[in-house]
Amino acid sequence: MTDRRLWSYKEIAAHIGVQPDTVRSYRKHGHLPPPELVEGGKPYWSADTIRTWVASRPGNRSRRE
Repeated sequence: MTDRRLWSYKEIAAHIGVQPDTVRSYRKHGHLPPPELVEGGKPYWSADTIRTWVASRPGNRSRRE
């Protein structure tokens, strides 16, 4: 089953345990995938996209080698 809920910086930050400004910095430096939607200048990503990104992040301790 796919999870197409859209997450903002706030939801992403809560999911990975950082502040929203950290997630903004990740995007600014090209470390986040492109957002699925930009509405009113605010980017949103699907929950599935973010979970996939988290699993592939360098330094992710839960990732299997």
